[in-house]
Amino acid sequence: MADEGRSSKKRKRAKRRGSNKNKDSTNNLPDTTAPSRQDIVVSPSSDGKSQKVSGSSSFLDKMRARLSGGHFRMLNEKLYTCTGEEALNYFKEDKVLFDVYHTGYQEQMTHWPELPVNLIIKWLKEHDPSFIVADFGCGDARLSKNVKNKVFSFDLVSKDPSVIACDMSNTPLDSASVDVAVFCLSLMGVNYASYLAEARRVLKPRGWLLISEVKSRFDPSNGGADPKKFIKAVCELGFISALKDFSNKMFILLYFKKKDDKTSEGKDIDWPQLKPCLYKRR
Repeated sequence: MADEGRSSKKRKRAKRRGSNKNKDSTNNLPDTTAPSRQDIVVSPSSDGKSQKVSGSSSFLDKMRARLSGGHFRMLNEKLYTCTGEEALNYFKEDKVLFDVYHTGYQEQMTHWPELPVNLIIKWLKEHDPSFIVADFGCGDARLSKNVKNKVFSFDLVSKDPSVIACDMSNTPLDSASVDVAVFCLSLMGVNYASYLAEARRVLKPRGWLLISEVKSRFDPSNGGADPKKFIKAVCELGFISALKDFSNKMFILLYFKKKDDKTSEGKDIDWPQLKPCLYKRR
């Protein structure tokens, strides 16, 4: 009987040891609530030593996108509220800012149902391919890359050999040297009237002035300019209105032809203020 008692006690002790062992093995399982190695990002601290920052790479990508978007909106607002000369000097100081702006601009374009530059490309393809074109505010020079015409592409910074960096109110073109002047979403400066005056200077008599702009800039009920006053001012500059297209949901198209006479020279024209096109945070 004593032996049986001792055996029973041994079995109980063994059972308790097995139970504790199982508990220990459970505690050694990985904690699924803790951040994994993939969720740990090591970054340098202010003293140069590395420090661990929790957060997934997708979260950091989203933060970078927000910062980039905010920078784009700031640059966009500046371009709409300064002169062309000020914008030119601004980007001369730091050309990287131009890349930041156009990266944000390209991202905005992905949300548009239609690109106005494609409508202008279509117009040019339907007209004389010998027309010489001046593209004011060309961006990535998409126009020149999609037509057979000779195109002079102008913008604040040249990231392409075909683009001429300049203030759009002062281009290197000779007077009466081009057949078509294009402003596709590029009447941005507060002195936009000087851009149109430069277009008139470089256009040949009966040359074409093509303007595409965001519709909200010409919405008087929401702080925009009266399109009738804008068209009247352009005509007083020395043009004849040839086409007014407000059918597009987002953009307007205004096409003019240059007059033969010079009655507008020295005339005081009442130019309406165009509403800045400011993008909201998405």
